[in-house]
Amino acid sequence: MKLALYQIDAFTNSVFAGNPAAVCPLLEWLPDNVLQAIAAENNLAETAFFVPQDNGFHLRWFTPTVEVDLCGHATLASAYVLYEILDYQEARIEFHTRSGKLSVTQNEQGLVMDFPSQPPESIPCPDALSKGLGIIPKECWAAADYIAVFDSEAEILAIQPDFQHLKQLDQRGVIITSKSQKYDFVSRFFAPNYGIDEDPVTGSAYTQLTPLWAEKLGKTCLNAKQVSQRGGELKCEKKGDRIFITGQCAHYLTGTIHIPLQEVL
Repeated sequence: MKLALYQIDAFTNSVFAGNPAAVCPLLEWLPDNVLQAIAAENNLAETAFFVPQDNGFHLRWFTPTVEVDLCGHATLASAYVLYEILDYQEARIEFHTRSGKLSVTQNEQGLVMDFPSQPPESIPCPDALSKGLGIIPKECWAAADYIAVFDSEAEILAIQPDFQHLKQLDQRGVIITSKSQKYDFVSRFFAPNYGIDEDPVTGSAYTQLTPLWAEKLGKTCLNAKQVSQRGGELKCEKKGDRIFITGQCAHYLTGTIHIPLQEVL
């Protein structure tokens, strides 16, 4: 069996930046263990698989170790593959996922993802979080992830996490964030329990960061940067209970996966 595979750098307009995602279009679903094995073999933060259905596409995301409920950069990469490589002609792409219906459109700034908002709640800082970051944050919040707020971008850049302590936490991952002089805010993201020590650009994190910073800054349209080594830029907008995240993509690789038939029977 041969399957097409595309590697797309998301949240960037040039290769070797942003967050790389593998995208594997399918005509029908393969067994879950095969999907997980492909993701492990790719060894990227996320591999996305989608299958056509009557009103769009069924989309799933896998890290090298687990299937996840929501992934932004691999959704952006999947939409890029459909629009730019597979010549999808509809104005809107509807993805049906574990997190409900997600849609992607295009405008002059890039691809626009329509995601559900996940407003975080203020919480006491867990001991494992402060030990894992090596510093006590100014504020601590939680939704799908823990969010540690700091005073400056310099603090964000200086943090060197102890991942063994962060693995003790019970949320998906840890976001560290602060205001920025060039952007409205910056962030970094760590998810060691999901096989990702530091993720380059984490689209789903902004479903939590956008409502948090919209409230703090008193504005609904925000410019953000994830200040990982590769880095990536995002435009975020809060509209009611939806978050619109805009980013660009760069096409890095086209390949073919060869899987013996006995592996999928």
